[in-house]
Amino acid sequence: MEFRTVRFVARFSSLRFEGAFILRRLAQAIPTLIGVLLLTFLLFNIVGGSPAALTLGERASPRALEEFDEVRGFNKPLVAGRWSPTRLYPDGPPRWTAEDGAPAPTSDPELGSVRLGPGDYRLAAAFPPLPGVVYRLELVWRPQGDATAAVSVGGVFQGLETQGLSSSKPWKTAAVLFAGRTDSADAADSEKLPPRLRVTNGEIEILSARVRRRNRHAFDSQFFHHLGRLLCFDLGVSSRENRRVAELLREGIGPSLALTVPIFFVGLATALALALVCAYRRNSWLDRSAVVLSVGLMSVNYLVWITAGQYVLAYRLGWFPAWGYESFRHLALPALIGIISGLGADVRFYRTLALDEIGRDYVRTAFARGAGAGRVLFRHVLPNLMLPVLTNVALALPFLYTGSLLLESFFGIPGLGYLSVNAIHSADVDVLRAVVWIGALLYMAANLLTDLAYAALDPRVRLR
Repeated sequence: MEFRTVRFVARFSSLRFEGAFILRRLAQAIPTLIGVLLLTFLLFNIVGGSPAALTLGERASPRALEEFDEVRGFNKPLVAGRWSPTRLYPDGPPRWTAEDGAPAPTSDPELGSVRLGPGDYRLAAAFPPLPGVVYRLELVWRPQGDATAAVSVGGVFQGLETQGLSSSKPWKTAAVLFAGRTDSADAADSEKLPPRLRVTNGEIEILSARVRRRNRHAFDSQFFHHLGRLLCFDLGVSSRENRRVAELLREGIGPSLALTVPIFFVGLATALALALVCAYRRNSWLDRSAVVLSVGLMSVNYLVWITAGQYVLAYRLGWFPAWGYESFRHLALPALIGIISGLGADVRFYRTLALDEIGRDYVRTAFARGAGAGRVLFRHVLPNLMLPVLTNVALALPFLYTGSLLLESFFGIPGLGYLSVNAIHSADVDVLRAVVWIGALLYMAANLLTDLAYAALDPRVRLR
């Protein structure tokens, strides 16, 4: 009775420590996930360029680009900000169009400013303001002599000085708010947008003019929008396929697993078996041949295996299909290439581990007691290799989900690797974010499971 009580207390303490360890590791994963989120966000939003231009093409109209960004939130500030740029009027030299017989604007090549004589002028916007969006026109200007200027939004002119944010001599700063019309009753007023400028009693000089769109609040930004979607398990919409990213991932996970699972398990079992045999027959012709063959397999580039396999085995001999995903026969050749290309490094790594174990006392004792080679290798040596093997396996587990980029691309397998390559080519930001994000989650989950497996396989390991 006392022995059972001691065993129960020991088991309860072990479970308590395991629970505390798991909670601590999960808490440590939060900063890592935030770091991955920030890094991927910066890479895909700063380095990658404009997703709208990459998706729609450089010849797309400014309005089409603006509407693309409006739908997907790419026209919001990166992290925070009340105002953000817009394609309605890109930053650059001031551009105004004369109306009602007013003289054409003249430019100053030294300052890059524009001079407007008496008359009415319209802001040369790329397209009408989008409905429901509030814009702000910021002008830096100065009058020449007694000239005055008035700005009109919706047909009513007001003095430009009354719109000023601040004034300084000789240049003055003014800001004007305007918005796109949301109902048909204001269709006539929408003809008067964007703002018009009326100059009287001389000329004015405009140094710069820029337009900004107003966001809902200071944190209405791309980063917090993306973070909020992730918290709601919303991976976004593919700009290339115009479908939910979660739906694309569900369709691609099947073909990827059908390819990567055989590569993983067959490659692991083959490499372990060859490594144990080589360690047992060390320094023999079999061991030396296996080492030379492993080095040769490691030295050949992955692309060489793919192109040689397609040309010789698929095209010349016709043993396998070279393209498509119609049956498991289409997976045989890419799976074979994946197994052979990774076999060299795995055999060398596991052989080194097995050689360390073969020379230990418990192995010599097992042979001295008359145990056969197979029993010693697979019942005694292999279990003691499992800790470093688990470490190597944990790094490969996320590969089962993300798929093989090159194999799926060259063989036309519609898995997640094929999806990722197409997303890179078309700058499909939401798909790339989702693949990287889920890959990071799988890596952290694999590391946690590896630590738990260490404790289960080796009683000397304690989770603290």
